[in-house]
Amino acid sequence: MAPWWKGAVLYHVYVRSFFDANGDGQGDLPGVLAKLDYIESLGVDGIWLSPIHPSPNRDWGYDVADYEGVQADYGTLDDFQALLDAAHARGLKVLLDEVLAHTSDVHPWYLESLTGGPDGPKADWYVWADPKEDGTAPNNWLSVFGGPAWAYQPTRRQHYHHKFLRQQPKLNWQNGAAREAALSVLDLWLSRGVDGFRLDVANAFLHDADLTDNPPVPLAERGPLEWGHAGNLQRHIFDSNLPQNIPLLDEVRRRVDAHGQRFVFGEFSEEEARCGAYCTPAEGLHSGYTFVMLLARELTPAFVTDHYATLAAYPDHWPTISFSNHDVPRTASRLGDGSAAAAKLLFALLLSLKGTTLIYQGEELGLPQAALPRHLLRDPVGDLYWPYDGGRDGCRTPMPWTEGGTMGFSSGDPWLPLAAEHAGLSVAAQEADPDSPLAAARALIAWRKASPALRLGEIEFLEVPGPLLAFIRCHGDQAVACVFNLSGKPAVLDHPALAGGALQPLGAGEAEQRGGSLGLSPYAVAFLALSADAD
Repeated sequence: MAPWWKGAVLYHVYVRSFFDANGDGQGDLPGVLAKLDYIESLGVDGIWLSPIHPSPNRDWGYDVADYEGVQADYGTLDDFQALLDAAHARGLKVLLDEVLAHTSDVHPWYLESLTGGPDGPKADWYVWADPKEDGTAPNNWLSVFGGPAWAYQPTRRQHYHHKFLRQQPKLNWQNGAAREAALSVLDLWLSRGVDGFRLDVANAFLHDADLTDNPPVPLAERGPLEWGHAGNLQRHIFDSNLPQNIPLLDEVRRRVDAHGQRFVFGEFSEEEARCGAYCTPAEGLHSGYTFVMLLARELTPAFVTDHYATLAAYPDHWPTISFSNHDVPRTASRLGDGSAAAAKLLFALLLSLKGTTLIYQGEELGLPQAALPRHLLRDPVGDLYWPYDGGRDGCRTPMPWTEGGTMGFSSGDPWLPLAAEHAGLSVAAQEADPDSPLAAARALIAWRKASPALRLGEIEFLEVPGPLLAFIRCHGDQAVACVFNLSGKPAVLDHPALAGGALQPLGAGEAEQRGGSLGLSPYAVAFLALSADAD
């Protein structure tokens, strides 16, 4: 029997923006509990919670100050236990977002490393290095968030490494005691009953001990992504993404496996093959996702087929698939044209691909990206790169539960403004509309869960002309053809693999079948049941 996570559908809850139960303007764990019936009604298998630990919120929870507790804005350990118990009673799994490659600079581990002296027990728990003779950084490593990836501390007369904000010092996983302390975080929360983890920047646990300079990306290979942020102008092969990361991921997975049927998957944002993104559960994590499709900006077949061509080289790897999350512009705006038809197509495509599926909150509603003025931004990336880049707040605005006012998110002043772009797209409005993206999402999730081919099957792409995309999912004696018109114009597809297939009463838009010919309305999705030996 396949493990529970294989082919599962997980719902990503960005806690601070989901639902505020106490009126302080911040989403919280009691708020997630209050909306658990809604999450269950989607038909998903579990939830992934954004980081819940105490944090000074320089990077909104991705700078952890205490791995054992719960952020006061979110509630208490008792609140978390109540949510966990209620989720389990509904058959829902609960996964935590663990940030173990770095901590906050107010974490007690870092403070002891800083002040405990060169021979202190935690002196080497972080990545420290002497400055160059002229006082500049030890090497050329650049931060993802801009500028040198080093910060000088006069207390130690050394620099410490930070891959992100200077308030996020890099934990030194090459130190055995520090590594064990990080792994023990997993043990603690697994013993409390969680079902697994999403590991933040799972590519960045290790660094080159010799502090070798990163090489530049050759000028001929630089595109908009590279020129967009200075950190992308070098290949990150020494500050992170080491091949030695792979056995470390295996150690993490074995630690999780010791607690039974749990699931651990990782985020891999760079040099994916080099650092273990495509490993199997026998050599790395259970699964992983990359930013390849998250960074796509054009709705063409290539954004899917190119990625799966890469995955084909790793046939024993089981991918985790997402189109949207808390770090990138929302799918409906990034790839769609703002229409409900395009939003339904994108959701159907997400649910049809091979892998474990991640749904970011609001994706089931087809929410577009919000545009916020600079004075309302809370994301340090948005502030740093304004006006070129508005940062990540546009995908983090509060969930619209009702129309008007604070859209049912809070009785207080929301931590981020409600998105004007979400008017008319609230949960309440869509639940009253049987033709809404929400209604389509629920039907698609239910059908996927009932289909072994869609949950567990292999994927074979058909050669079809763009803007059409077609593939077959096959498992055991079941095969399903999935056909997508990725354009706002009608299209016709003739393909012998579709002959004899039975058009299913599920999908998006309108589809008409005549033998092996399929007529598709703009942004239409068609599913056809085939015999398992269909070519």
